[in-house]
Amino acid sequence: MTKQFASHADLEDKVVSFEKLSDNAYAYTAEGDPNTGVIIGDDAVMVIDTQATPVMAQDVIKRVREVTDKPIKYILLSHYHAVRVLGASAYNAQEIIASRDTYDLIVERGEQDKASEIGRFPRLFRNVESVPPGLTWPTITFDGEMTVDLGNLEVHIMQVGRGHTKGDTIAWLPEQRILFAGDLVEYQSTPYAGDCYFREWPLTLDTLAEFKAEKMVPGRGPALKSAEEVRKGLAGTRAFLTDLYSSVNSGVAAGKDLKTIYRETYDFMKPRYSDWVIFDHCMPFDVSRAYDEATGYDDPRIWTAERDIEMWKQLEG
Repeated sequence: MTKQFASHADLEDKVVSFEKLSDNAYAYTAEGDPNTGVIIGDDAVMVIDTQATPVMAQDVIKRVREVTDKPIKYILLSHYHAVRVLGASAYNAQEIIASRDTYDLIVERGEQDKASEIGRFPRLFRNVESVPPGLTWPTITFDGEMTVDLGNLEVHIMQVGRGHTKGDTIAWLPEQRILFAGDLVEYQSTPYAGDCYFREWPLTLDTLAEFKAEKMVPGRGPALKSAEEVRKGLAGTRAFLTDLYSSVNSGVAAGKDLKTIYRETYDFMKPRYSDWVIFDHCMPFDVSRAYDEATGYDDPRIWTAERDIEMWKQLEG
């Protein structure tokens, strides 16, 4: 039986959790859907990743308003993917912050990614008409690291290495040891690796481990509320990436074609990871990118709505 494309079979609404991690930090999660982080200082609020549409963002705003009346001054984009950024207009924030690499990716492939992801995620983009025309553009960009003062609370914003994309950005509350990791870390959820750097991502995870975070908001999955859960999140993400890339790389070295490598890698990964959220959605994209990287495409090729469908028919048809 042919699998439904991407997340077209995933149409059931998820149960949202809004968990307090400290007096300043909250995690908005929904059973493996994209997460949003919230940081509250004495003067202002920062929201990390906005949800897919302004309609979905309204639920985040409602939860924030249940715990603070401080203005939402800052949006931080952990990376450029549409499900993370297209809800931004709902917040009326003063500033939208992103790494310079993320800005460059929006310039290079933002329009294609928007069309691609709207096609992949019908439930998340159910209210797509609420997304304003055009793209979400950062108003502040940085290289490497910057600090934002929310009022007696400094948020350290950093790039610590390439992984899920080349622009991945984390937020860190050092005194509270709380880390907002974006899609660099997933928990009980399949890493989407279609735009990733397979050989570098595990090294970036090793760098994240050096923070010794005691709590973490991953890109997908529940908030991690102990150092041990953080360790498991990092280790699980790392294992998935290294298992998949080693399988694909072995197939390339043996001279096998992409479809054969896909079937063999899928069968190898399924017993370990098939219970993780969006496993069937991610696997064709992940193997395609791993195959590209193993055959000399150092930088990810641009996914378009047309390329998505063509790839899916080739591997799952």
